[in-house]
Amino acid sequence: MTSSVALDTVALDHDLRTLQQQKQIWEVLPISQKIDLLLQTRHLMGAYAEEWVRRSAEAKGIAPDSPWVGEEWVTGPWAIAEVINGYIETLHALEQGRLPHLSHIHTRPDGQVVAKVFPRTIYDHLLLNGISAEVWMQPEVTEESLYTEMASLYRETAPEGVVVLVLGAGNVNSIPPLDVLYHMIVRGHVVLLKMNPVNDYLDPLIEAVFAPFIRFGFLRVISGGAEVGEYLTHHPDVDEIHLTGSARTHDAIFFGTGPEGAARRARNESLINKPVTSELGGVGPLIILPGRWSAADIRYHAEHAVTMKMHNSGFNCVACQVMVLPEAWDQREEFMAAVRQVLRELPPRHAFYPGAGQRQRDVVATHPHAETFGDAEVPLTLIPDLDPDGNDYCFTTEFFGTMLAQTSLPGDDAASYLRNAVAFCNERLTGTLGATIIAHPRTLRELGPAFEQALADLRYGTIGVNLWAAAAFLMPEATWGAYPGHTEDNIESGIGIVRNSLMFDRPQKTVARGSFYPFPRSWLHGDFNIAPKPPWFVTNRTANRTARLVTGVAIKPQLTRLPEIFALALQG
Repeated sequence: MTSSVALDTVALDHDLRTLQQQKQIWEVLPISQKIDLLLQTRHLMGAYAEEWVRRSAEAKGIAPDSPWVGEEWVTGPWAIAEVINGYIETLHALEQGRLPHLSHIHTRPDGQVVAKVFPRTIYDHLLLNGISAEVWMQPEVTEESLYTEMASLYRETAPEGVVVLVLGAGNVNSIPPLDVLYHMIVRGHVVLLKMNPVNDYLDPLIEAVFAPFIRFGFLRVISGGAEVGEYLTHHPDVDEIHLTGSARTHDAIFFGTGPEGAARRARNESLINKPVTSELGGVGPLIILPGRWSAADIRYHAEHAVTMKMHNSGFNCVACQVMVLPEAWDQREEFMAAVRQVLRELPPRHAFYPGAGQRQRDVVATHPHAETFGDAEVPLTLIPDLDPDGNDYCFTTEFFGTMLAQTSLPGDDAASYLRNAVAFCNERLTGTLGATIIAHPRTLRELGPAFEQALADLRYGTIGVNLWAAAAFLMPEATWGAYPGHTEDNIESGIGIVRNSLMFDRPQKTVARGSFYPFPRSWLHGDFNIAPKPPWFVTNRTANRTARLVTGVAIKPQLTRLPEIFALALQG
């Protein structure tokens, strides 16, 4: 497709007419046929996975033999196959006239209902051992009402078909297909997917993998520039819009650009007269709690912290941009020295997303004490010792690149520091997509209920505990999106969720938990998980081979493949 709207409108109009004609057919399609389409798509994902990863790595400037190719397996074919599996499991239950079973539901002292959602399968237990996740519901949900607030689409007698325009993300290559799957399976929509110009090299592969849906007119995939997006967002045959991107892009669509757009936003006067959902990133925090850490603990979590910002060259909407450390922690400088050492050791990598160089130069120009590492075209950058009471734009502007900030907060003990950290993140940082906390098990035991209260108080859509919040991205049962409550004129991290394979109607947040220790050190501390360094760590030496094998298991589950995976993972 060319970038000229004048040349493309006929084809775009035809695609939308097809989707309008098919939207009601999709709504009432028997569940068994939807399952069959998903199974065909999973098989095709397996057939095209190698080429998918090859093209992605090439476009992002990753050498074929680099362990970082593993990132493209993890956030590409693996993520897609896992989400397909999650939807198939739920659809099988619905086909049998029941809802998916929830292994454990409890109500917190404040009345909030929490459902354990992960792990669910033997492969979850083995491949992501030591990791668990819960979905916390919105306050009005009770244990008695929870099962009546799942899979509402499939309880409707005559659901109305919807054509949704999905404006795909350009940074992580599974996001556009995953957004498509959510809207088709959970929301019952047919989809026009517009790919981002940054990764539209995947267009032919997405069309090949999703051919079963395209064949019946339930999905169309197109590309083009901003003018194509503008034409489609105002098209009368588009019933809803879903966007993954930035708040700036959202506001441009919703209110327009320039002074007139700013004035419309101030009046909350939209140019769009249809529902819009969105996932828009933000300034993600990493909260480090005080405790007595060993040298191995400090090194491991320094790698963990650096991964949370430098994974995918820093182009993750859920990247941890601001490290929050305890001012009184006597190992604070030791931890920061380890972070600097990891930054020094990382090889250079290509900044594939447009504008990264200018954003990094702006950060350095406004922070003379910023430290740079390596000789990449856009160097890794650390902005330490920010004043938490200042109005630094590190707290309000998503960098979308390899710039990592750090600040410190007071607190006489872990509990008071944690309260200060929660207040700082909620009140000073822009966005509510994801937050991560790292805490020594002894500190968690000492905090007791105060820690769970902090999780309740944190206003984020996903919270990771001793686990980067981004890990929930790989769990189909988790919900992914901003904390509820944003409005179109103050959008922050967006409105609505995706993933959600258990189809909760009113989730509030996902809390994902991991182990403070990797295997085998975990066993020395009485934590009997068998999870080594995760394959998404930027320091994992076998990530490419490990993630490739794990993807194969997600596409075609076979227990016989697990010993080779474990052997490789231990070498990471």
